[in-house]
Amino acid sequence: MNTPSDIPSEELPDPVKLLESVKSIAIVGASPKPARPAYQVQEFLQQRGYEVFPVNPGQAGGEILGRPVYARLADLPQPVDMIDIFRNPAQLPALMDEILALPWKPKVVWMQIGVVNEEAAERARAAGMAVVMNRCPKIELARG
Repeated sequence: MNTPSDIPSEELPDPVKLLESVKSIAIVGASPKPARPAYQVQEFLQQRGYEVFPVNPGQAGGEILGRPVYARLADLPQPVDMIDIFRNPAQLPALMDEILALPWKPKVVWMQIGVVNEEAAERARAAGMAVVMNRCPKIELARG
């Protein structure tokens, strides 16, 4: 199984260019807890001008950082350019089923630090989506 460090760099998408190409982001596994990375990333992305849609079934109907929370990607009021995933890698095959069942497809599927699932990544790539694994958009933009 290839991990991002095993793949030649010319085959990896440029994370900063991908982030510059998107305007709307769904955060799957969004958290209302300020100490959690998902909260911090959402806050950072909103401050950078991205339209963020938190997705968390346990928080659905509430708000995180002033944004309404949705139970599922299918509940979003509009298509998004990128899906940023804060979930256990073992949950990614089912999440990819959900993504592929959407009537629209995101340009980018982004798996956070520690989130690597090559099967899900291959399925996303086969459907025409760019994939970033084991990286954080907040870190990439800060470094970019």
